[in-house]
Amino acid sequence: MLNLDLFDDPGRDTGESIALADGALALCGAATSIADTLLAEIRAVEQQAPFRSMITPGGYTMSVATTSCGRFGWVSDAHGYRYSPLDPDTGKPWPSLPTVFTEFATECAARAGFHDFLPDACLINRYVAGSRLSLHQDRNERDMRAPIVSVSLGLPAVFLFGGLKRNDPTRRFRLSHGDVVVWGGPARLRFHGVLALKDGWHPATERCRINLTFRKAG
Repeated sequence: MLNLDLFDDPGRDTGESIALADGALALCGAATSIADTLLAEIRAVEQQAPFRSMITPGGYTMSVATTSCGRFGWVSDAHGYRYSPLDPDTGKPWPSLPTVFTEFATECAARAGFHDFLPDACLINRYVAGSRLSLHQDRNERDMRAPIVSVSLGLPAVFLFGGLKRNDPTRRFRLSHGDVVVWGGPARLRFHGVLALKDGWHPATERCRINLTFRKAG
Protein backbone atom coordinates (compact mmCIF):
# COMPACT_ATOMS: atom_id res chain seq x y z
CA MET A 1 0.00 0.00 0.00
CA LEU A 2 1.35 3.41 -0.96
CA ASN A 3 1.24 6.18 1.62
CA LEU A 4 1.31 9.79 0.45
CA ASP A 5 1.80 13.21 2.00
CA LEU A 6 2.43 12.85 5.72
CA PHE A 7 0.65 15.85 7.24
CA ASP A 8 2.56 16.02 10.53
CA ASP A 9 3.22 19.69 11.15
CA PRO A 10 3.35 20.37 14.90
CA GLY A 11 2.98 24.05 14.12
CA ARG A 12 -0.58 23.78 12.84
CA ASP A 13 -2.76 26.52 14.24
CA THR A 14 -5.91 25.90 16.22
CA GLY A 15 -8.75 26.98 13.98
CA GLU A 16 -6.95 25.98 10.78
CA SER A 17 -8.93 23.90 8.29
CA ILE A 18 -7.14 21.41 6.03
CA ALA A 19 -8.81 19.70 3.07
CA LEU A 20 -8.02 15.99 2.98
CA ALA A 21 -10.10 15.33 -0.13
CA ASP A 22 -13.21 16.59 -1.86
CA GLY A 23 -15.81 16.34 0.92
CA ALA A 24 -13.29 15.77 3.74
CA LEU A 25 -11.99 18.47 6.07
CA ALA A 26 -9.78 18.49 9.16
CA LEU A 27 -10.69 21.17 11.72
CA CYS A 28 -7.52 21.59 13.76
CA GLY A 29 -8.10 22.02 17.47
CA ALA A 30 -11.83 22.55 17.06
CA ALA A 31 -12.65 20.56 20.21
CA THR A 32 -9.84 21.86 22.41
CA SER A 33 -11.92 24.41 24.28
CA ILE A 34 -14.65 21.90 25.22
CA ALA A 35 -12.45 18.81 25.61
CA ASP A 36 -12.90 18.65 29.38
CA THR A 37 -16.68 18.79 28.99
CA LEU A 38 -16.64 16.06 26.36
CA LEU A 39 -14.46 13.84 28.54
CA ALA A 40 -16.75 14.33 31.54
CA GLU A 41 -19.72 13.22 29.44
CA ILE A 42 -17.75 10.20 28.20
CA ARG A 43 -17.09 9.15 31.79
CA ALA A 44 -20.83 9.40 32.48
CA VAL A 45 -21.59 7.23 29.43
CA GLU A 46 -18.98 4.70 30.56
CA GLN A 47 -20.72 4.35 33.92
CA GLN A 48 -23.83 3.08 32.13
CA ALA A 49 -22.20 1.29 29.20
CA PRO A 50 -18.60 0.31 30.02
CA PHE A 51 -15.92 0.07 27.35
CA ARG A 52 -15.47 -3.43 25.95
CA SER A 53 -13.34 -5.15 23.28
CA MET A 54 -15.76 -6.55 20.74
CA ILE A 55 -15.25 -9.64 18.58
CA THR A 56 -15.09 -9.27 14.79
CA PRO A 57 -17.14 -11.53 12.50
CA GLY A 58 -13.88 -13.35 11.79
CA GLY A 59 -13.47 -14.22 15.46
CA TYR A 60 -10.73 -11.71 16.34
CA THR A 61 -10.80 -9.49 19.42
CA MET A 62 -10.59 -5.82 18.52
CA SER A 63 -7.58 -3.99 19.97
CA VAL A 64 -9.75 -0.88 20.35
CA ALA A 65 -12.23 -0.82 23.24
CA THR A 66 -15.65 0.64 22.40
CA THR A 67 -18.89 1.91 23.82
CA SER A 68 -21.73 3.97 22.37
CA CYS A 69 -24.44 6.47 23.14
CA GLY A 70 -27.49 7.65 21.25
CA ARG A 71 -30.51 5.90 19.77
CA PHE A 72 -28.20 3.31 18.25
CA GLY A 73 -24.89 1.76 19.24
CA TRP A 74 -22.36 0.09 16.98
CA VAL A 75 -22.02 -3.67 17.56
CA SER A 76 -19.64 -6.32 16.24
CA ASP A 77 -19.88 -10.07 16.83
CA ALA A 78 -20.00 -13.37 14.96
CA HIS A 79 -23.15 -12.19 13.18
CA GLY A 80 -21.48 -9.14 11.65
CA TYR A 81 -21.20 -5.38 12.04
CA ARG A 82 -24.41 -3.47 12.70
CA TYR A 83 -26.23 -0.89 14.80
CA SER A 84 -28.47 -1.92 17.68
CA PRO A 85 -30.79 0.14 19.91
CA LEU A 86 -29.77 -2.08 22.86
CA ASP A 87 -26.40 -2.63 24.53
CA PRO A 88 -25.80 -6.38 24.08
CA ASP A 89 -23.95 -6.54 27.41
CA THR A 90 -26.85 -5.17 29.46
CA GLY A 91 -29.91 -5.59 27.24
CA LYS A 92 -30.75 -1.94 27.96
CA PRO A 93 -30.89 1.07 25.62
CA TRP A 94 -27.60 2.87 25.14
CA PRO A 95 -27.11 6.09 27.15
CA SER A 96 -28.65 9.14 25.54
CA LEU A 97 -26.56 11.45 23.39
CA PRO A 98 -25.48 14.35 25.61
CA THR A 99 -26.72 17.69 24.30
CA VAL A 100 -23.17 19.02 24.05
CA PHE A 101 -22.27 16.06 21.79
CA THR A 102 -25.14 16.72 19.41
CA GLU A 103 -24.58 20.46 19.27
CA PHE A 104 -20.84 20.17 18.71
CA ALA A 105 -21.16 17.51 16.00
CA THR A 106 -23.79 19.58 14.20
CA GLU A 107 -21.58 22.67 14.39
CA CYS A 108 -18.52 20.86 13.01
CA ALA A 109 -20.51 19.30 10.18
CA ALA A 110 -21.83 22.74 9.20
CA ARG A 111 -18.27 24.15 9.19
CA ALA A 112 -17.38 21.44 6.68
CA GLY A 113 -20.37 22.29 4.49
CA PHE A 114 -22.80 19.64 5.73
CA HIS A 115 -25.72 21.57 7.14
CA ASP A 116 -28.63 20.16 9.17
CA PHE A 117 -26.63 17.13 10.33
CA LEU A 118 -28.30 15.59 13.37
CA PRO A 119 -26.51 12.49 14.68
CA ASP A 120 -28.41 9.68 16.36
CA ALA A 121 -25.35 7.58 17.28
CA CYS A 122 -21.91 8.17 18.74
CA LEU A 123 -19.33 5.40 18.72
CA ILE A 124 -16.66 6.00 21.37
CA ASN A 125 -13.31 4.25 20.83
CA ARG A 126 -10.53 4.00 23.40
CA TYR A 127 -7.01 3.34 22.15
CA VAL A 128 -4.04 2.26 24.26
CA ALA A 129 -0.48 1.63 23.08
CA GLY A 130 -0.58 -0.78 20.15
CA SER A 131 -4.30 -0.34 19.43
CA ARG A 132 -5.08 0.21 15.77
CA LEU A 133 -7.97 0.33 13.35
CA SER A 134 -7.46 -1.31 9.97
CA LEU A 135 -8.68 0.33 6.77
CA HIS A 136 -12.44 0.14 6.51
CA GLN A 137 -15.52 1.96 5.23
CA ASP A 138 -18.35 3.22 7.43
CA ARG A 139 -21.21 1.66 5.50
CA ASN A 140 -23.62 0.25 8.10
CA GLU A 141 -25.51 3.54 8.35
CA ARG A 142 -28.85 3.81 6.55
CA ASP A 143 -28.42 7.41 5.44
CA MET A 144 -25.24 7.81 3.39
CA ARG A 145 -26.07 11.46 2.71
CA ALA A 146 -25.05 12.33 6.26
CA PRO A 147 -21.34 12.85 7.03
CA ILE A 148 -19.14 11.26 9.66
CA VAL A 149 -17.78 13.62 12.36
CA SER A 150 -14.71 12.30 14.20
CA VAL A 151 -13.24 13.95 17.33
CA SER A 152 -9.79 13.10 18.74
CA LEU A 153 -8.96 13.51 22.44
CA GLY A 154 -5.76 12.69 24.29
CA LEU A 155 -2.72 11.02 22.76
CA PRO A 156 -1.95 11.81 19.11
CA ALA A 157 -2.58 9.23 16.41
CA VAL A 158 -1.86 8.83 12.71
CA PHE A 159 -5.08 8.81 10.69
CA LEU A 160 -5.07 6.99 7.34
CA PHE A 161 -7.40 8.35 4.67
CA GLY A 162 -7.65 6.39 1.45
CA GLY A 163 -9.86 6.13 -1.60
CA LEU A 164 -13.01 4.29 -2.54
CA LYS A 165 -11.09 1.02 -2.97
CA ARG A 166 -9.14 -0.69 -0.21
CA ASN A 167 -5.92 -0.77 -2.26
CA ASP A 168 -6.05 2.92 -3.24
CA PRO A 169 -3.14 5.07 -1.97
CA THR A 170 -3.64 6.46 1.54
CA ARG A 171 -2.79 9.82 3.02
CA ARG A 172 -1.55 10.13 6.58
CA PHE A 173 -2.63 12.87 8.93
CA ARG A 174 -1.45 13.35 12.51
CA LEU A 175 -4.46 13.87 14.75
CA SER A 176 -3.77 15.76 17.97
CA HIS A 177 -5.89 16.48 21.04
CA GLY A 178 -8.95 18.46 19.97
CA ASP A 179 -8.70 17.82 16.22
CA VAL A 180 -11.89 17.03 14.31
CA VAL A 181 -12.24 15.36 10.91
CA VAL A 182 -15.48 15.53 8.90
CA TRP A 183 -16.08 13.55 5.73
CA GLY A 184 -19.17 13.10 3.59
CA GLY A 185 -20.54 13.62 0.09
CA PRO A 186 -18.01 12.28 -2.43
CA ALA A 187 -15.71 11.25 0.44
CA ARG A 188 -18.37 9.46 2.48
CA LEU A 189 -17.28 5.92 1.58
CA ARG A 190 -13.53 6.46 1.52
CA PHE A 191 -11.50 3.86 3.34
CA HIS A 192 -9.85 5.08 6.54
CA GLY A 193 -8.08 3.73 9.59
CA VAL A 194 -5.66 4.49 12.42
CA LEU A 195 -2.07 3.27 12.75
CA ALA A 196 -1.02 1.52 15.96
CA LEU A 197 -1.02 4.04 18.79
CA LYS A 198 2.37 4.90 20.26
CA ASP A 199 2.82 4.76 24.01
CA GLY A 200 2.72 8.10 25.77
CA TRP A 201 0.95 10.24 28.34
CA HIS A 202 -1.50 13.10 27.92
CA PRO A 203 -2.82 15.27 30.78
CA ALA A 204 -6.41 14.93 29.58
CA THR A 205 -6.57 11.15 29.08
CA GLU A 206 -3.31 9.85 30.58
CA ARG A 207 -2.10 6.84 28.53
CA CYS A 208 -4.88 6.56 26.00
CA ARG A 209 -6.60 8.23 23.08
CA ILE A 210 -10.37 8.68 22.97
CA ASN A 211 -12.17 9.06 19.64
CA LEU A 212 -15.79 10.07 19.18
CA THR A 213 -17.44 9.37 15.83
CA PHE A 214 -20.88 10.81 15.24
CA ARG A 215 -23.15 9.20 12.67
CA LYS A 216 -26.69 9.19 11.34
CA ALA A 217 -27.34 5.49 11.75
CA GLY A 218 -31.10 5.15 11.57
